[in-house]
Amino acid sequence: MQKSPLLTRRELLKVGSGLSVGSLLPFSGLSASTLRTQAHIVIVGGGAAGMAMVNRLARRLQGGTITLVEPRETHHYQPGWTMVASGIWAAEKTMRLNAQFLPRGVKWLRDYADSIDADSKRITLVGGETLEYDFLIVASGIQLNYHLIEGMTPVLVGQHGIGSVYAGIEGASRTNQAIQTWLQSGHGRGIFTAAPTPVKCAGAPLKMTFTTLSRLEDTGRRDAFDMDYMAPGASLFSQPWVDEFVKQRFDSQGVNRRHHYRLSAIDPQAKQAEFAFVGPESEFTSHHQLREAEFRRDDQPTVIADYDFLHVVPPMSAHDFVKQSALIAQDGPFRGEWLDVDIHTLQHNRYPEVFGIGDVIGAPINKTAASVKAQAPVVEENLLAVMQGNALPASHSGYTSCPMITGIGKAMLVEFGYADNFAFMPSFPFIDPTEESWAVWVMKDRMLQPAYYAVLEGKA
Repeated sequence: MQKSPLLTRRELLKVGSGLSVGSLLPFSGLSASTLRTQAHIVIVGGGAAGMAMVNRLARRLQGGTITLVEPRETHHYQPGWTMVASGIWAAEKTMRLNAQFLPRGVKWLRDYADSIDADSKRITLVGGETLEYDFLIVASGIQLNYHLIEGMTPVLVGQHGIGSVYAGIEGASRTNQAIQTWLQSGHGRGIFTAAPTPVKCAGAPLKMTFTTLSRLEDTGRRDAFDMDYMAPGASLFSQPWVDEFVKQRFDSQGVNRRHHYRLSAIDPQAKQAEFAFVGPESEFTSHHQLREAEFRRDDQPTVIADYDFLHVVPPMSAHDFVKQSALIAQDGPFRGEWLDVDIHTLQHNRYPEVFGIGDVIGAPINKTAASVKAQAPVVEENLLAVMQGNALPASHSGYTSCPMITGIGKAMLVEFGYADNFAFMPSFPFIDPTEESWAVWVMKDRMLQPAYYAVLEGKA
């Protein structure tokens, strides 16, 4: 792979200016008129997706009630967790108060959802309160199923050489400390894993591997460290070109790839990890279908590996209160695990008054903040159309984006969508998605966070 020519300062400023006003993926041609209503709209989840919808609907609706169900006082910029876990950012940079994003007039219930009765249009909260809704937006995010790995809990992150960028901002900080402890030891084996399910930010496990490689190389003792990447399937990334690039780069940088293995158990005291051989991907209709029963199989051959550092990526799914409701997919590749929506309109396939957005939906890609940016205007327009009895005007292309960090100081801007086997959808003609550059690293490090907050505020 050839190195990318450096962008000019003028081009880089154009990128930054565009991101600051949220033009990475403009969405135009739809009405911005307001709608008078008496409806009660409930939004479950106040992450990027839920907060974006709160702000958009607060501006579009006159009358009615918008209720946000979100227990957390603090909003976390989760795309920054890889930067924290890689020792580049301080944890505080990723946190702001939810209150600063919440518009006036929205009712905020600081509680967790416990159950959804879709037939009765009713939600029960953990504290016992019940909510009846006319329209529901499920933006509840993703559930981290660490318990499916025997011996593993999030409490272990930062201990016994265990890291996990997904274990909250505290876990990201402790992951950085665990990596630093391993580096200071001067030798040993690091094992990086991937999950046999969809995960939020599918590039994060790869980014953690690449940034750790940079840190190893900076020690001047790269040959004293072994690196392994354990993948549950044949591919490492959903976009085909990027998948081949990562494989070639791992091979050239001395990362040992082992395919069709998933992390099944950990013995923290012994610093040993067990990996179950899951066979070729053709044995399963899709990795989206791997549910708890698959993790408990006793007939899968296993291997035991010693480690000095282990990066854990837990299996993920929709939250239990979604999985236990009628809103969960009943058949197909997302059955039992993900919200059942049309991947283009984002309307529920069986309950027309329900929409989904963000990580919770059953879709072949799309679990990124960039996906939320593309989905939010679609949900907004289609929900308002349903409220008026009109046909749905908006369609989601599947657009998602991953600033694929390939080392500290370099990255690629990988943008793609549903069409043509996840073909590239580049936003800027002067950025080649197949080339690494310092400019894309600067975007990740300095420019994407303000654009993210613009999405939360409904301005992008």
